[in-house]
Amino acid sequence: LFRKSLPRCRRINRMLSNESAPPPAFSRSNSQASMDSTSMEDFWCEVESIKESSEDGSEEATLLEFKPADEGELEAEWLQDVGLSTLISGAEEEDGQALLSTLTRTQAAAVQKRYNTYTQTLRKKNKHTVRDVRDIFGTNDSSVSMSCNIIDLNMIQICAAWGRLILRLGYEKCTLVNHNRQNRNMLWFTLKFLFEALPLLLSQDFCHLANSCLDCGLDKSSPSVTEELSYEVSFSESITVLPKTQERPKNQRFKKEDYALPKFIVRKSRFGLTEVGDLSPEDMKKIRYLSLIELTAFYDALGVELKRNRAERVRGRENGLFGVPLAILLENDQKKVPGIKVPLIFQKLLLKLEETGLETEGILRVPGSASRVKNLHQELEAKFYEDTFDWDQVRNNDAAGLLKMFIRELPSPLFTVEYLPAFITLVEKISKIKLQLQALHLLIMLLPEANRDTAKAFLQFLKKVVANEGKNKMNLWNVSMIVAPNLFIYKGKRANQQEMQAAATTAHIVRLLIRYQDILWTVPSFLISQVRKMNETAMNNSKRQLMFDKGVRKLLRRKTMERERPERPEGAVTFPPYLQSDIPEGVIRVYAPLHSKVSMAIQLNSQTKAKDILARFHCENSRGSSQNMRGQIQSLHEIGGNIGQHCLDPDAYMLDVYRVNPQAEWVIKP
Repeated sequence: LFRKSLPRCRRINRMLSNESAPPPAFSRSNSQASMDSTSMEDFWCEVESIKESSEDGSEEATLLEFKPADEGELEAEWLQDVGLSTLISGAEEEDGQALLSTLTRTQAAAVQKRYNTYTQTLRKKNKHTVRDVRDIFGTNDSSVSMSCNIIDLNMIQICAAWGRLILRLGYEKCTLVNHNRQNRNMLWFTLKFLFEALPLLLSQDFCHLANSCLDCGLDKSSPSVTEELSYEVSFSESITVLPKTQERPKNQRFKKEDYALPKFIVRKSRFGLTEVGDLSPEDMKKIRYLSLIELTAFYDALGVELKRNRAERVRGRENGLFGVPLAILLENDQKKVPGIKVPLIFQKLLLKLEETGLETEGILRVPGSASRVKNLHQELEAKFYEDTFDWDQVRNNDAAGLLKMFIRELPSPLFTVEYLPAFITLVEKISKIKLQLQALHLLIMLLPEANRDTAKAFLQFLKKVVANEGKNKMNLWNVSMIVAPNLFIYKGKRANQQEMQAAATTAHIVRLLIRYQDILWTVPSFLISQVRKMNETAMNNSKRQLMFDKGVRKLLRRKTMERERPERPEGAVTFPPYLQSDIPEGVIRVYAPLHSKVSMAIQLNSQTKAKDILARFHCENSRGSSQNMRGQIQSLHEIGGNIGQHCLDPDAYMLDVYRVNPQAEWVIKP
């Protein structure tokens, strides 16, 4: 099958690939062709293989339809997706107010820009009255941070004085001359943005650097360098110089050698690093809101349009293995294995390939028999949940074909399709790998939990495939070319000509996903800081609301002598009163329900880390702990206060975490 389709693959490659080149005159084996990193041949052979499997009926592809957006609809959907539906409905909700209060300067500007477009559309359609901008963002800019790393402080003070005067006079004049509320809104936006941008535009450093380009693409001859990444400042705020946006020449090749990709290391703050699974689902929902706002602000700062697909998803099957939405598939699997995060069939396919297929030459690239894959597909659907399927009969290439089929048949793509055009545009316009990685990082934060966990398992498998390159002849670029069509082109729909032309770009995206996956699953610390502020604001608003309730005030007066305690979040542990006494400043009481010694007061100093507390409990309880508990990996969790639940990095400095969240409880558990 592979040899039969190879000439046709080459024809497609020459017709559609941006990097097409005449095939060499000499003959090459399959493995040699795979190792040729200057060819897109593997990509188009995979496209051809997918097409043939669809035509012979072995796949039941559910088409993913894309509907054009009406004017203003994208902005309305964006506001809903970032948790600001209150700006559309006009309702006063605490969550929306708390979210707005945490935004940085660039993030607030991104929200204002989308809200402007939305309100302008409503004015044209005359649907309903538009809310006053000052009711949404307020006149106080204390919650909006200014990036001052290249701006002279004296210049800020001078411009601030003039800006306030301009705002005051302009608004009063507008009120006297024209009482139209919408015109006042537009004037307010114009003057507010002028006030914020003026110091930056007058900065000598900005004028000097604006003509430079941040194109840091590595030459082929340059060695791989190591660059440090910091998550303490938002990506959009850190862009102080606009990179030159320029279309990539059609004949320009991606540097596909591994050394063309820089090495990045993540600088650990004193709070350590946090992975996506370390936060509670409630806080991760807020992380997704903030990530979309930050992604939009990031593109605005780069001067790149944030394109978005509006996909009308067709409902998939509600039972079975293939073509079932991940959420439904996991729900069915969790009835059999509680707490499972990756579908059982997907885990089994990965396990099969990891046990026997990692050293198979051309694994993922060389297709299995189409008829065998079709029969195995039908047999799995009938026997998998009955545990009667014989995995020993499955050949490695057939298992790889089933794995790729599972990904292609998902009704909702593994990697959300909405912002794929945006990332392709960024890669084509901005060649700096660091900026591409930051955008991809935010896109990963947007994934639903089921997609994120399944994608993580898949990328970890691909990393193992690349690690066995010496035997399977599959390097990073080869694997990326094979996986890209399954993820980004044949995501339940036919590929159009534009997507075909972006073949090398999609392969580059997969390469970044595989190479930097350990970085991509880390939640940026600036987003966690914003979640903390968001939770604090929501709690303060709730307390203020309670004070206006007469019944609550009477109840509080009757209990004035009782110590006020914050509401205990879900997952917190209840302990006897003698363990809940007041604790001095700098001392935390750590609870370990599974240990023989369930509580311990620990004095913190500037060098105390989470792993030191774990080691102390382990030492104290080494004799009394049960055998089952000793085999479990224990972690220190921060629960309550301004966070839902947070599994701490062993290298986190506890005094710093305590000062940020003094109302938290500290619990050791698996």
